[in-house]
Amino acid sequence: MIPVKLCGLTRPEDALLAAELGAAALGFIFHPHSPRFVARDTVAEICRLLPAAVARVGVFVDPDLQTVKACAAAAGLTHVQLHGRESVDFCRQVPLPVIKAIRNRSELEACAGLRPAGFLIDSQTATQHGGTGRRADWSLCDEARAHAPVILAGGISAANLAAALAAARPDAIDLSSSVESSPGCKDHHKLRAFFAAVQQLSAAHQPLCNVFSRED
Repeated sequence: MIPVKLCGLTRPEDALLAAELGAAALGFIFHPHSPRFVARDTVAEICRLLPAAVARVGVFVDPDLQTVKACAAAAGLTHVQLHGRESVDFCRQVPLPVIKAIRNRSELEACAGLRPAGFLIDSQTATQHGGTGRRADWSLCDEARAHAPVILAGGISAANLAAALAAARPDAIDLSSSVESSPGCKDHHKLRAFFAAVQQLSAAHQPLCNVFSRED
């Protein structure tokens, strides 16, 4: 199945359903200004309930390194997603596989030498670094793929999934706001519909790698 990362989780029931439906990774927002912010103790409680195969991704925006390390240790993270203007040098100091978010070509050029676990192609607004529900620049996927596996975010839903896979050919999909009833609260009907669409389209779209794989 196409690897799917469900991001912006705050409730255990949403995380457990996503894992049951086949999510490869779950994302937890540690940026305090996000409407989907969740405390690291809550993340730790949720992660203890998850199957070992599901990757746990902590999402940060321009953090200090000690915050990343503390949250990773307390919550049992497997990956760190950096969604701000973090430098290549900072990314290399993170002691877990890094997923680096990029929104435009200048950000990609600044990070091209990084070789992260994956580049996450996303959109943003003046007040939100991600989770905007707006379509990202799909054309960035081909350029980013020359440097690392590509995860496509930015308003992906069951309605546009087929078009996104055909046009951008990502290695994984990231979704959040399109399957919510409110920020941080996932709509279980929408979740089931999205994963049904993923199952239907997976035969025709086989990623070349598993972005969220790791050695335990």
